[in-house]
Amino acid sequence: MASLQLNGQQGLPPPIADSIIIEKQPVVVVEAVEDSASSASSVAATPEDDVYYPHPTDFKLSEHPIDEIRELKVAVIGGGLSGITAGVLLPAKVPGLQLTIFEKNADFGGTWYENRYPGVRCDIPAMVYQSTFSPNTQWSEEYAQGPEIRAYWQSVAKKYDVYSKTKFQTKVLGAYWQPEDSKWRLETENLADGERKSELFDFVITAIGHFNQWKMPDYPGVDQYKGELRHSSNWDPTFDATGKRVATIGNGASGIQVTTELRKSAAHLDHYARSRTWIAGAFNPAAKDRQDTPMYYTPEQLEEFKDPATYLRYRKQLEQAFWRNFGAQLADSENSKNSKKTFIELMKKRLGDHPELIDQLIPDFPPHCRRLTPGPGYLEALTASNLTFIQTPIERFTEDGIVTTDGVHRPVDAVICSTGANTDFAPPFPIVAGDLDLARDWKPEGKFGFPYSYLGVGTPGFPNLAYILGPVPAGASGTVPSSVETQTTYIAKMLRKISSQGIRSMVPSKEATDDFTTYCDAFFPRMNLTRKCSSWSNGGISGARIHGHWPGSAAHLTQIRREPRWEDYEYTYERPENRFAYWGNGWTKRETDLERDITPYLRLPDQDLRDLHERYWDL
Repeated sequence: MASLQLNGQQGLPPPIADSIIIEKQPVVVVEAVEDSASSASSVAATPEDDVYYPHPTDFKLSEHPIDEIRELKVAVIGGGLSGITAGVLLPAKVPGLQLTIFEKNADFGGTWYENRYPGVRCDIPAMVYQSTFSPNTQWSEEYAQGPEIRAYWQSVAKKYDVYSKTKFQTKVLGAYWQPEDSKWRLETENLADGERKSELFDFVITAIGHFNQWKMPDYPGVDQYKGELRHSSNWDPTFDATGKRVATIGNGASGIQVTTELRKSAAHLDHYARSRTWIAGAFNPAAKDRQDTPMYYTPEQLEEFKDPATYLRYRKQLEQAFWRNFGAQLADSENSKNSKKTFIELMKKRLGDHPELIDQLIPDFPPHCRRLTPGPGYLEALTASNLTFIQTPIERFTEDGIVTTDGVHRPVDAVICSTGANTDFAPPFPIVAGDLDLARDWKPEGKFGFPYSYLGVGTPGFPNLAYILGPVPAGASGTVPSSVETQTTYIAKMLRKISSQGIRSMVPSKEATDDFTTYCDAFFPRMNLTRKCSSWSNGGISGARIHGHWPGSAAHLTQIRREPRWEDYEYTYERPENRFAYWGNGWTKRETDLERDITPYLRLPDQDLRDLHERYWDL
């Protein structure tokens, strides 16, 4: 029976033969050999005459320890909530990562950097719109305004040094897969000086957000209008509506907010709102209805929140309600059946002495077919004497105003357009692999015809590419920051697999992606999303495939992202002759490091058995 004697250095494998005793066998000398991969590696030098193993192979072992990972050069496109989260989590979760974030704006914030119009604020409680790992206990309002949200996310970026990894005012012009190198070529432009660059990356992650390209209307004569004309997402902070006649176009979330706020100062406001929409008090029955005035936390509350246990209790009570509200999205649920009546009663109450407006506002589709729009003060604004509510379609612009199809001309000093953004999920720049381009082929007229994806993470034919908040990004419940964090964690597992297992490229298979699409097509008819309405979830085309929500609850999605199905991917390898070539020389670098804990599995007896032997970082 063999016996093993340690050489007096705890945790270090014996490097010399006199520490190994094997009964009735000749002693084999083991010499330390320094190789190009690691000076700590050791290889057995065995005299050829002593080898009897008649199983020849041409395969040559790589002389490196298995835990010597390949560094990955990774690009993240976008510096909003998703890009910041990726900039925090990926370096912590992926050893050997060389990360670069590209952001076209001058600072972090994404939609909160760009949208600065009067009245811009979050339509869910701020406590629910923050990271899980860096909470802010001192939000000034329950529904925070845009500047406070922007400042919070920028503070997270500062706290975790994401700024040092980011190139600002750098616009990505295109991403092109180079199969001969198994790398992406990113073409970028520095918006400050116009300099263009080309750079190669092992892996690319898009975090560009959904509403990343706002659109001006293309009515006839719009280029002849001589007054103030701009999109609410391109706000001029010097514009003052006081005493002016102003027109607002659109009644989505931004249009409702800017209309409500500008009416307070404008001499008169013409509000063009062709579409009907449901106006909610809050996204979730457990949250307080938003008000038209700030809902400040009291000094006493903010002081209580400084106690971690008190704050955690408050936050969990508020946030869990958002996770348990999925039933409202299902067409056959009692919640859904009752919501139409509830919403009508709420809207009538807020219209006060003008109940006749209800018939002009109620859509012919059920609530939750489109995203709900909490609009505090909006319905009240529609009844104000200085606002004209116009549902007649716009025919054309003139030099000084707008003409509707009924021939009425209304002069205005300024026109603020909240006419939406791209609703097709197609990226605003080419992402090309072979003869496919996501910017073209995700559109209805493209080769895919919709945002074709595997779990909203990747697309067949596009290796080493992943999306954060791309297609089917999140459940119709839960919270956006949580979904971003779980998706980023999933991508971190992909990157670790590539860098540690000798993988050159990985891509979801068409078979797995088609099965996912079939599941979606079977599930979505259960949801109000598939009723007869156009929304950003179906690309603005009623009856088109749903691609703006996950086919299930947020909890459902979280569980699916926890354990990737690696069998759904196709791989190429750094050494294609043998998939196990990355095993190297049979050693790990850790076992030769005397400062490294080689027995991390030995912990205090009260350890949680569910976590035993499952932490990748302490092998």
